[in-house]
Amino acid sequence: MLFNSWIFVGFLIITFALYYLPGLRRFQIPVLLLASAIFYSYTAPILLVLLVTSVLLNTWVSFNTHHSSGKAQRNWAVSGVVINLAILGFFKYAGLLAALIGQLSGATGNDALQFLLHVPLPIGISFYTFEGISLLVDVIKLQKDPTHVVDRIVAPTFTQHLQNTGLFVTFFPHLIAGPILKARHFYPQIGSKLLRQINFEYAFRCIVTGYFLKMVIADNLSSHTSWIAFPVYKTLSTVTGMTLLFGYSMQIFADFAGYSLIGIGLATLFGYDLPQNFNFPYISRSLSEFWRRWHISLSTWLRDYLYFPLGGNKKGPRRTYINLALVMVLGGLWHGAAWSYAVWGAYHGLGLAVERFFTRDESAAPGILASVVRASLVFAFVTLGWLLFKLPDFHEALEFLSFMKTNLHMKNDLSMIAPVLLFSIPVVVYHLTNMDWLRERRQVWIQSNNRSYRNLVVAIYSLMIMSLVLNYGNSSLFIYFQF
Repeated sequence: MLFNSWIFVGFLIITFALYYLPGLRRFQIPVLLLASAIFYSYTAPILLVLLVTSVLLNTWVSFNTHHSSGKAQRNWAVSGVVINLAILGFFKYAGLLAALIGQLSGATGNDALQFLLHVPLPIGISFYTFEGISLLVDVIKLQKDPTHVVDRIVAPTFTQHLQNTGLFVTFFPHLIAGPILKARHFYPQIGSKLLRQINFEYAFRCIVTGYFLKMVIADNLSSHTSWIAFPVYKTLSTVTGMTLLFGYSMQIFADFAGYSLIGIGLATLFGYDLPQNFNFPYISRSLSEFWRRWHISLSTWLRDYLYFPLGGNKKGPRRTYINLALVMVLGGLWHGAAWSYAVWGAYHGLGLAVERFFTRDESAAPGILASVVRASLVFAFVTLGWLLFKLPDFHEALEFLSFMKTNLHMKNDLSMIAPVLLFSIPVVVYHLTNMDWLRERRQVWIQSNNRSYRNLVVAIYSLMIMSLVLNYGNSSLFIYFQF
């Protein structure tokens, strides 16, 4: 079920009404579990089998991990992580492995290889698998926590723990495309919720902004960036092609940040706080800052559960560079079962390593001009990398760049350029107004002109709602559904 569909609106209204109905208050978690099952299985009920399997697996292993000690506890946790990764690997990477074996052996017609090549990719599996691993790791890491956080993760009875884990994994606002939740942050929130506790203004802002970014910005840009495709890109002038790539950078942000904001707003309506997933990433002045601002739930997951266990930056410069490269390559492969995603990860890993090698400690913050120049360079680096998302065939990505080099003489197509720039303006303004030097001035103005600020906010959200009614693009799947 898509957030940007009328059937979802009806689904949400019914779920919300049942959730806060006084007579059903003690059944709030079962209501959310049932709603999440309907949401996930709406178009393909068979997918529910794998989701339920994941819930049962992680409930059973985490419960036994909590009630074990010593070597047995570690064995439970490690076994659970391995099984989670094996399930993810089979459904997501079996085709890639089969294709590689077929190319090396020449046995592409083998029945087993053909079966593996056509294994379907269950939607959201990358997200809920990482959450299952988070649960198992958090249980064993927090076992000795002095605040006894682990006791708020693993319930006293298996049935109650199963119910809580089911909600953690399947909660529909984040189920399909994140944010990726961590057990230690979500489980303590589970409990009875009251209507009067809802921050309706925050939920409204998140939901409206999210839908605006998705339906007005991303969906309209999608109609134009679709021209970055073989063999059409051969006919594009350099300026036209690079403008479309710029537009795709705007689109992928608006699409994914829009989904995350909608999810955060929906969770707020049900009394749950989901982590922020985007923090104006395109004003980052370094690649490391970009990864602190982009897909925050994934980057922090990779940091906490992969980079730190590998040693982080505590084992010398050479090991640090290796860890950065390895984490980013694996992060790239998390996005998709294609070598282009691994190359994209290696591209960012190399960038982070080079940046770390040349970065010197700066006691003073860079000036406005330096900040703008740095942010522009980081944005250009990131945008060039998005080409591997738009053209997963590595040969096509390289060919696109080749034609951008040779098509300088071709006439620019304003019918393509103008709409891309127009629909990119809100994303650019959204980021620029949050650069440090402008944000400080904005805060001063807000404090002295509070009433004018409130009126401006009302006007902005009114314009976004009007745009949603009058200027939404062609409805499309969220880009990160494929991951």
